[in-house]
Amino acid sequence: MGLTKSSTGRRAGADLRELKRQSGRQKIVALAGNPNVGKSTVFNCLTDLHQHTGNWPGKTVTNAQGLCKSGTWDYLMVDVPGAYSLLAHSAEEEVARDFLCFGGADAVLLVCDATCLERNMNLVLQTMEVSRRVLVCVNLLDEARRKGMRLDLELLSRRLGVPVLGLVAREKGSRRRLLAAMDALFAAPARTGDCPVRYPAPIEEAAARLLPLAEEAAGGLLEPRWLCLRLLEGDEALLARIDRFLGDSPAREALFRAAEAQRQALSEAGLDRDALEDRFTAALIGAGEALCRGVVRCEQAGYSHRDRQIDRVLTGRLLGYPLMLLLLALIFYITIAGANRPSELLMALLFRAQGLLEALLRHLGAPPWLTGLLAEGAWRVLAWVTAVMLPPMAIFFPLFTLLEDSGYLPRIAYNLDRPFQRCAACGKQALTMAMGFGCNAAGVVGCRIIDSERERLLAILTNSFVPCNGRFPTLITMLGLFFIGGAAGGLSAVLSALLLTGLIVLGVAATFAATRLLSATVLKGTPSAFLLEMPPYRRPQILQVLVRSVLDRTLFVLGRAAAVAAPAGALLWLAANLRIGGESLLSLAAGALDPLGRFMGLDGVLLLAFLLGFPANEIVLPIAIMIYTAQGSLTELGELSQLKALLLQNGWTWVTALCVMLFSLLHWPCSTTLLTIHKETGSWKWTALAALLPTAAGFVLCALTAQGARLLGG
Repeated sequence: MGLTKSSTGRRAGADLRELKRQSGRQKIVALAGNPNVGKSTVFNCLTDLHQHTGNWPGKTVTNAQGLCKSGTWDYLMVDVPGAYSLLAHSAEEEVARDFLCFGGADAVLLVCDATCLERNMNLVLQTMEVSRRVLVCVNLLDEARRKGMRLDLELLSRRLGVPVLGLVAREKGSRRRLLAAMDALFAAPARTGDCPVRYPAPIEEAAARLLPLAEEAAGGLLEPRWLCLRLLEGDEALLARIDRFLGDSPAREALFRAAEAQRQALSEAGLDRDALEDRFTAALIGAGEALCRGVVRCEQAGYSHRDRQIDRVLTGRLLGYPLMLLLLALIFYITIAGANRPSELLMALLFRAQGLLEALLRHLGAPPWLTGLLAEGAWRVLAWVTAVMLPPMAIFFPLFTLLEDSGYLPRIAYNLDRPFQRCAACGKQALTMAMGFGCNAAGVVGCRIIDSERERLLAILTNSFVPCNGRFPTLITMLGLFFIGGAAGGLSAVLSALLLTGLIVLGVAATFAATRLLSATVLKGTPSAFLLEMPPYRRPQILQVLVRSVLDRTLFVLGRAAAVAAPAGALLWLAANLRIGGESLLSLAAGALDPLGRFMGLDGVLLLAFLLGFPANEIVLPIAIMIYTAQGSLTELGELSQLKALLLQNGWTWVTALCVMLFSLLHWPCSTTLLTIHKETGSWKWTALAALLPTAAGFVLCALTAQGARLLGG
């Protein structure tokens, strides 16, 4: 089995069109459905690839492809982004529509939510217009049963004219049933009947006039009736997409001219583009209601009563925000308390491995400078980043994923929607901001779930105002050295978590301020309506959470950090060991930066450490210690008391520590995040602004703090 991923948005559709069958036994099956219906769970069930899933709408922001085999066929499964409609209103829906309509899939596996089946019928009916082989998979039957719902899927299958499979994708045996249903789908003749949706008479008559031309122009590549309806609808972006797909031909030109004439005739009859869209939508909703009438029976009233009671607490004005902060503090406490000892052990282990590397290099006859470059430079920095990042991420990411699985993250977005709306932004930015706590680069990628281009840019440009996992070690160390004092171990972790939560709140406040500033200047606009479906609360799948949070997030983020940490370590070693006039390049650079650093409440060493920590925030404090001690490579921090003594000897005060925390909270994103921003925006201008905004905020805040403390005699 294999897995490939492609970015969503404007570029993903082109990537998916390049899919090719690897053999005559292979069938391409598109996996589609509304957001939050368990598409990714079905994908994982079939392919065993453990794609990252989550219990909130808009979760699938990448397209995944995986292979699975039955006794008859090899299936290439393509999990497209969740969509409510093929009348696309967002970038994600455009990607889903483009693949379903133009991607050349042999069949579509449509996943529906058993607890809200009627709403899913919109996409089912539209998909039946573009594909002659459709398998409807009604998932989450267990949740429907718990809510007292009974479904007659045989009746639904007869009405639709396509096979309908009831399923609980997380249960054993689901894979076998899915493969058997897909085999049966391909064994049966392709559906030839009309889709059970009839539009108003003027639309049907206009489509019938276009049908002969559409059959000739489509050449078997597109469904003629769907092509006629879309040409009558007149969506300019979709028309351009159809034009490119069909290519130049006399038949296409004749079809487009005839469609223009029919649109004009409909407009004169009072059916302009907006009216046509309303008629299309009304016909689909009406057909969905008729299909589900008698199919779904509720045996008890108020089945969502429990969820609503919980929501009154978690999203209420009185307790919503305090509970959010308390939960955040609890996550930080567990992360801090649980990661300390594993980090120490891992660091000791990796540093001991440096001796083996040095011995190997000497055995191979490497010169001393190369041994230092690779062992004391590249390896030691890589070891430091790994030891500092891996244990906290291995704790933080599973906790964060548990929030996703439980359904709490959409409630956070709901709570923060109002403040983001006041900043002329979108409430979904709360979700991407939360992703940034683990890794700002991951948060930037997550901004794809935001439909509006302007609001997506707002979220991307301000994501690094919340500290990523790599900044936590510096923040926690400063808190422990200068602001918690001699508190006992358990109490120290509690105080660290509470103070760290306060810093996070400051970062969130800075996010709001920066978003409001951008909305009033370079990204002016009116906030779009934020329609977020609240998923039901679900019991998290602990084992799957652990597996996918380690594979999809922890190791992925660690790999990206390691890719930049090792080269950065080599360059750092060179700068520390190349000397001019008896002083290393690091010391000379620190001296040049000292006036600016002291104005900000830091010093030249610290400012240089932040600059050299650009590849990975984890190595900022180790670099500063290396310069202070005039060492040629990073050294272990040792006991906190020894570290504090070293810092005090170099002129540190509580003001210095506070400014270090503030600048660690607010400064330029790491290299990985900036490269991700450039990839997502396609612009160096926006990438530069993303670096400038937090840096300017951090500089001003540190300078005001330092100067204020000096005025007060601090």
